[in-house]
Amino acid sequence: MTPTEDACASEDAFALQRLATEALRLWDLDDPIIAPIKIRENAVFRIDTKDGRRAVLRIHRLGYHDDAALYSEFAWMRALAGAGIEVPRVVSSRAGRPFERVHSDELRAGRQIDVLEWVDGRQLGALESGLVGGEGEIAQRYRTLGGIAARMHNHTSAWRAPDGFRRHSWCEQGLAGDEPLWGRYWELEQLGASQRRLFEHAREAIWSDLSTHGKDVGQFGLIHADLVPENVLVDGERVRVIDFDDAGFGWHLFDVATSLYFIRGEPFFDTAMQAFVAGYRLHRPLADEQLWQLPLFMAARSTTYLGWVHRRKHTDTAKALTPVLIDYATSAVEAYLGSR
Repeated sequence: MTPTEDACASEDAFALQRLATEALRLWDLDDPIIAPIKIRENAVFRIDTKDGRRAVLRIHRLGYHDDAALYSEFAWMRALAGAGIEVPRVVSSRAGRPFERVHSDELRAGRQIDVLEWVDGRQLGALESGLVGGEGEIAQRYRTLGGIAARMHNHTSAWRAPDGFRRHSWCEQGLAGDEPLWGRYWELEQLGASQRRLFEHAREAIWSDLSTHGKDVGQFGLIHADLVPENVLVDGERVRVIDFDDAGFGWHLFDVATSLYFIRGEPFFDTAMQAFVAGYRLHRPLADEQLWQLPLFMAARSTTYLGWVHRRKHTDTAKALTPVLIDYATSAVEAYLGSR
């Protein structure tokens, strides 16, 4: 099976569920029942055991992280938990490993599979349905989320990563280089000629601006890099962040931009942004001069999603999302270029 065939098989929920069921034999879980939650980037399944425990099984997409990078993800999560920041906890396999590599006849290239403890709560929102709750609730939750982001940035500014730690970098090369982390977005086939010129121009501008942006610990370090509403779970007044799959090195403002990007058209956007910034400033400085750079990071963030669908153009998910993501990215890039 070729990598392309394997990637296509990744959209087969039945093949993935069979792989997940096979993998569960490697964990000490009592008569588990498995059900899909989401199959998009990674395939995520809910696990219910006979003794009443709940967990999440995650099948990683092919080739995104090597084993060293995945071990590093868990190392940072353990460090954050040790600093009092609530993150999903890893359930080790019977062999004592945080993940296992599992193969099947349908997915011969194999997958990295891990199991995480269940986190109660509902998503803060979703791309398709928008934010959940009224203005007051949204303000409270984004204030809390801003505080969580600041505390994570505080932690990584002071934390010394262990030897061998390796994660990708959301730097100028990863965002606007010849081979961006998520793909050559300016080559997306669905772009019209004028749109292609717009994103080629934006790429040059983003590269130029990011290349002169500082990378000191006050503004650059390990970041979550995917603080979208789908990865924020709300349980009463409790707000917790999940899914560290995209975590890597980058500017703190990239985290801020990511948390706000998909809600720019929401009625309570200004409320959410002000609340996020206020919550952030309770724990870490965030000057107005820094926020003036937010259009740059919004634009950089926007192009990554075009790269994402470009690389997955054969999938139903990419086909459905591409027109929406082009519209989002076009408005973000035009706002950025107009602010320079």
